Amino acid sequence: MSTDPAAINPRLAEIIDAELNTPISIASMAMSDTLRARYGDSVLGIIYYGSCFRTGTERDGILDIFVIVDQYRAVYSNRILAVANQVLPPNVFYYEMDFEGHTLRTKYAVITLKQFIQRTSKRCFHTFYWARFAQPCALTYVRDPSTRREIVDALVGAIGTFVNSVLPLLAARFDAQTLWTTGLSASYQTELRPEPGGASAGLVQKNLERYRTVTDSLLEGEQGFLKLFGKAEPSQYLASISVSRRCFGRLAWRLRRVQGKLINLLRIMKAAFTFDGGVDYVLWKIERHSGVKVEATPLLRRHPLLTCWPTVWRLYRAGAFR
Repeated sequence: MSTDPAAINPRLAEIIDAELNTPISIASMAMSDTLRARYGDSVLGIIYYGSCFRTGTERDGILDIFVIVDQYRAVYSNRILAVANQVLPPNVFYYEMDFEGHTLRTKYAVITLKQFIQRTSKRCFHTFYWARFAQPCALTYVRDPSTRREIVDALVGAIGTFVNSVLPLLAARFDAQTLWTTGLSASYQTELRPEPGGASAGLVQKNLERYRTVTDSLLEGEQGFLKLFGKAEPSQYLASISVSRRCFGRLAWRLRRVQGKLINLLRIMKAAFTFDGGVDYVLWKIERHSGVKVEATPLLRRHPLLTCWPTVWRLYRAGAFR
């Protein structure tokens, strides 16, 4: 199956381009406008995704946003932030604002378009990007039509990478619901703390028609995939996947679980050093995913790099990183 962005599936690109126009609330648009103003002319695009996007409950949660920029040197006056973003993207920040008498919160990431394209493609082993952006999202701002095409192509690439990576986990005969439920469940296992068992099934079920549509658009007519027509619904596929590819594909997911947890840990530790309030954000993030709560001391806030290690050990002993 060809998933290289240079050979983008036109039908799928059209579907994703339309999906990016999904209407969003005035609250989430206000947050997008604020972040755009914060980074000025460096912003190429802003993507809104995640649970708040899916449910429309912005005032009860934290908005997940990706701010795509042209280059880090233009974004940060602090060279350390620029280097950290280049070496281990993205940099993640927490921001809150008053909106119509309520506090609106976001956890947003900053990344260049070049790195975003690379990490949603098959060149990226880890699931962090392509598993997230194979799911629905909205483009709340884009600089120009050329940038929009590049972002659309990257999202189509994410879907191709996701499907291509998940196929070895499936039986030879499968449908779209099984594909996406299996793939999202496997990607959750690469996080520091996996989501509940039924999370992936519920997520796919709520937007099942979308997942069926993108699967049909990607696989129909592809060499090695036979769409089974007939009375059976939903549509099913028969995949010709070699035994060796299945073995290597399943081994890759085992490696992703180890790699993913390490990268997640490094990212949240990096967040403690790259923005104000980072220590509190990291501890909140760990508590949210694991249920393990540790209070930040004044010393930890002042010198996180020197004093974090006893806290990391306590969290590990309590099961926060399993």
